Amino acid sequence: MDKLVYTAATGLKAHMASQAAIANNMANASTTGFRADRVVFDRIELKGGGQTIEARAPTSEEITDADRAPGAIQQTGRPLDVAMNGDAWLAVQAADGTEAYTRRGDLEIAPSGVLQTGDGHIVMGSSGPITLPPASSISIAADGSIAIIPMGGDATQTQVIDKLKLASTKGSTTLKGLDNLLRVKGGGTLPEDLDATVTGGALEGSNVNMTQALVDMIENQRSYEVTANLMKTAKDMDEGGASLMRLPS
Repeated sequence: MDKLVYTAATGLKAHMASQAAIANNMANASTTGFRADRVVFDRIELKGGGQTIEARAPTSEEITDADRAPGAIQQTGRPLDVAMNGDAWLAVQAADGTEAYTRRGDLEIAPSGVLQTGDGHIVMGSSGPITLPPASSISIAADGSIAIIPMGGDATQTQVIDKLKLASTKGSTTLKGLDNLLRVKGGGTLPEDLDATVTGGALEGSNVNMTQALVDMIENQRSYEVTANLMKTAKDMDEGGASLMRLPS
């Protein structure tokens, strides 16, 4: 059997993975702070005996990163909504307990008083996870400082409880995980960016471009069909070779 069939099979697998990534982007077109996945195709070069075999090179696909372009800012007027400005990312605690980063700023207070994002990740402050006491009013300043007015108090009793940990990815290699959180490649955490700011009463939307996503899906589907035809070609070549072998001598 011609090895073309294996090359075509890896191509089909890669296009299926790409289609799943595009579909995931489209499904999150309205998710707050979502960053679209980017898929890169490459060929796998077979090396051995001092030579690189380029013919019948199989295909590889990889979600290398997320699109870092900002999403549209929408004013909500809600005190706990924040939109990160510039390259700032909000530090949160991931499900495995490690520190990760998000652009999702729809914050809410859990029954236990812990501040968390809309998808349930605990928000990190300058001194660790942020816990807020009962308050009659909560506000978040441009530098991320969280101030409250205690229950039964007035504006003269305003207290600063903590400060959102905002980090910048500049100069660091970060990767997006399946949970849509950004992490430092190889582990570790990003230092707090003291110059980072947020816009209160606003949220950053998804940066998915639906028009471009539809174009990518159509192009990927057409490439899938071309690759599927390669498998048919490989089958025809195999049958042709078998027919020659059956010719009487």
